[in-house]
Amino acid sequence: MIDITTENFETEVIQASMSVPVLVDFWAPWCGPCKSLGPILEKLETAYEGRFVLAKIDSDQQQELAAAFGIRSIPTCVLMMGGKPVDGFMGALPEGKLREFLDKHLPGEGAQETVPEEINEAQEALASGDIASAIARMDEALRAEPGNDELRYDYVKLLIGTGHLAEAAGALAPALAQIPVALRFEALQQWLNALEFVSTDPRGQWPLPKFEQLITANKRDFEARFAKARVLMVANEWVAALDELLEIIMRDKKWDGEAPRKTFVGILELLTPPKPKNAGPETSGKSAGGIELAGPASVEQDEQAALVSSYRRKLSMALN
Repeated sequence: MIDITTENFETEVIQASMSVPVLVDFWAPWCGPCKSLGPILEKLETAYEGRFVLAKIDSDQQQELAAAFGIRSIPTCVLMMGGKPVDGFMGALPEGKLREFLDKHLPGEGAQETVPEEINEAQEALASGDIASAIARMDEALRAEPGNDELRYDYVKLLIGTGHLAEAAGALAPALAQIPVALRFEALQQWLNALEFVSTDPRGQWPLPKFEQLITANKRDFEARFAKARVLMVANEWVAALDELLEIIMRDKKWDGEAPRKTFVGILELLTPPKPKNAGPETSGKSAGGIELAGPASVEQDEQAALVSSYRRKLSMALN
């Protein structure tokens, strides 16, 4: 068990979760349910023999961290894996429920990770161009493993990419109900929102000069700018979409419930190149969000990473 502050958060939570899941427990000394949950979590950390690390954050003393996670009540626990939140819960759950929560994400003691037969079949179908079969196999696999977020992400991404928007929305819903919502699922939601807008809103069929005419007449026509950004997203003009969203953010950070900022962050997540696999360098030629990268994969991913870093800085400057 580790006590977390703003000083050691990056090392003990973000970096540590790259190699082992970290369960972050937000608590406070005055919280009655926290006093009953804490000892159970510590007991489970010992019982699971290193398969996860327990990190405790006093939300009264570390208000900045609590705010960053959007903590509204305590106790709240957030499971970090790969540097990102993947699941969480609120309240003092009994030991049995806590074990169910952990077992959903952690391999069993001495267990070897296996790939469901349906996933192998889905990959073979995709390789042969049989999209319908790939979707069917992944659907079967997800029904068998509803807690498999990696599978859910790949399945939703495939559905969105092949235009099955209603099915994608249904498959994405359980991930959006998690606390907190993982950023990669929020990114898929923003991509899905753009596709649904273009397919249902008359503005989705407008030519770009029509948007530009409105924006030239009124720089603060945020409705036109936001609609244009979504049209650009669907056309795979990601950088142009980022620029349009940034124009809104610089003029009004809070417009429409911060929808432009959320969409901006979602695009950055979709464009972020995947981390190299342990088995060797990633050569798939895709970003983490499944966006196709043109040209030699290694060179393109370096350029992609630089692009994402550049736009993260631009967003930070616009928000400050």
